[in-house]
Amino acid sequence: MKKYSFIIYIASSLLFFTSCERDVENLDAATYPTNGEVFIDAFSSGLNYAAFGGSVPTAFQVDNAVTYNNSSASMRFDVPNANDSNGAYAGGSYFTNMPRNLSGYDALTFWAKSSQTATIDVVGFGNDFGENKYQASISGLQVSTAWKKYIIPIPDQSKLTAEKGMFFISEGPENNNGYSFWIDEVKFEKLGTIAHPQATILNGANQTVTSFIGVSNTVNGLTAIFNMPNGTNQAVNVTPYYFTFSSSNTNVATVSPLGVVNTIGAGTATITGKLGSINATGSLIINSPGSFVHAPTPTRSPSSVTSLFSDAYTNVPVDYYNGYWAPYQTTQSADFEVAGDHVLNYTNFNFVGVQFSSPVIDATMRTHLHLDLYIPSTLASGATFKVQVVDFGADGVYGGGNDTSSTRTFTAPTLQGQNWVSLDIPFSSLTGLASRSHLGQIIFEGTNIINFYTDNIYFYNDGSIIPSVPTVAAPTPTTPSSNVISIFSDAYTNVAGTNFNPNWGQATQTSIVSIGGNNTFKMQGLNYQGIQLGSNQNVSSKTFLHVDFYTANSTSLKIYLISPGPVETPYTLTVPSMGGWQSIDIPLTSFSPVDLSNVFQLKFDGNGDIYMDNIYFK
Repeated sequence: MKKYSFIIYIASSLLFFTSCERDVENLDAATYPTNGEVFIDAFSSGLNYAAFGGSVPTAFQVDNAVTYNNSSASMRFDVPNANDSNGAYAGGSYFTNMPRNLSGYDALTFWAKSSQTATIDVVGFGNDFGENKYQASISGLQVSTAWKKYIIPIPDQSKLTAEKGMFFISEGPENNNGYSFWIDEVKFEKLGTIAHPQATILNGANQTVTSFIGVSNTVNGLTAIFNMPNGTNQAVNVTPYYFTFSSSNTNVATVSPLGVVNTIGAGTATITGKLGSINATGSLIINSPGSFVHAPTPTRSPSSVTSLFSDAYTNVPVDYYNGYWAPYQTTQSADFEVAGDHVLNYTNFNFVGVQFSSPVIDATMRTHLHLDLYIPSTLASGATFKVQVVDFGADGVYGGGNDTSSTRTFTAPTLQGQNWVSLDIPFSSLTGLASRSHLGQIIFEGTNIINFYTDNIYFYNDGSIIPSVPTVAAPTPTTPSSNVISIFSDAYTNVAGTNFNPNWGQATQTSIVSIGGNNTFKMQGLNYQGIQLGSNQNVSSKTFLHVDFYTANSTSLKIYLISPGPVETPYTLTVPSMGGWQSIDIPLTSFSPVDLSNVFQLKFDGNGDIYMDNIYFK
């Protein structure tokens, strides 16, 4: 199988360059030469050659031994083997500095042969290392060991009044193996035998899309087709510049010369194209309801989310959002973007798969699958929407024999037409899913739903599953330092000389650990733990004791404020810390009768493993 296929619409890096004439600028178009010769035994006057970036720079040579019809020279191209360190393919462009008027010709012709039967990826003209406005090419040029004449029709010769791109070619290895081919007698001709021109946009299909104000679509699938002298039809790849595009309703959608369709209003508009005077087959029908209603903006913390598709989060790698699973799938994709908001749009819907297997997702710390769904039509009677979640098993491979899956089905009134619906599916309801540690697919299947939009597809933790170790640092304090007496915090200057592990006979193991680059006080296997302040503190002017804490396994946790005597009073914290870090401001009045003007110790008692940060009075 061939690995390299190139249609060059943008100028590539110049690796090899030869010129026969200095630059000529600012010439009147009427004076442009009409010379149609490109390579007849040698470069034609003013012709340059440049290799495309990534190709072998020396792949092109002038050959005096192998020629057509015993001419004095031909163009030889040596295609490299796969993995050649000098370049991946053979390719380059022949162009002029002075434009030529080629409007009197109807085809580019040449003779070619090869050292073996082969299929050349792309051959054409119009690549000038500039805009490449009027580039045209044929793909899959079949060559053999015998010389044969080839013809590339000019899609619209009236466009070529000032053309610089005379010829270009690109070819990669055949079945990973290199070979040589020759091209000779390259020239533009007026054959007069090319007939019955046809043209297509969108590959000749009449496509209908739902669009919204601010959404852009592009007319692609541009082809010109000509009946050749031997009676066969030849398809030519063309650029949008050859076409003239029009919109049936410019109040709904406009179309640029390059085929970019901008939706600007509500209604219906049909985009068509012409190649010269020829009406192109195919059209783009824009159905616009007007302004787009965005899906609800997610508010869950990124630390609790594994996102497949959402602009609100960083998405994990996804293999594809539409597997195009032939032959039974009819679903097509017409995804769009509105004001930076990307939306998946599925049309002609029966079922569609989203796959994320490289790597699979471990969702054991997630509780739900979320997606936002919009059905743009009124909801049909009997409409159903099914969501299937697939786990690939321990081998992480689809079809490995240990895959499991489970499906939830939604109907009215949960389903609604012309309104965003948020679906939150608990993993606990997916009883057929033996594991969620190797998730690899989500499959959508519908009945009586023609198309739908979806956004914000992600797995999340509702807070009921708490990781044993925090995955992010505690929240950064915002209280001004002038209003704070800090015991433990990277955000402030702490009371000097404080002992965080005085020997009170406790069994608790303490340590300072880094969580998200932030120093965090850890108490492991808590029974009780004291903190001896470096000096007695007068906190009577403060209102609260602030603490951030995190625990996945504690069922009991108290904090004490202590003044000499000792006088101590506990405050009970709610554990475990559902949803991650808990930030609490404890009114100092809760510690009465502790002398707030003379605080010298804090104490914790309870059980489990506790992470604490940002312990300060404010």
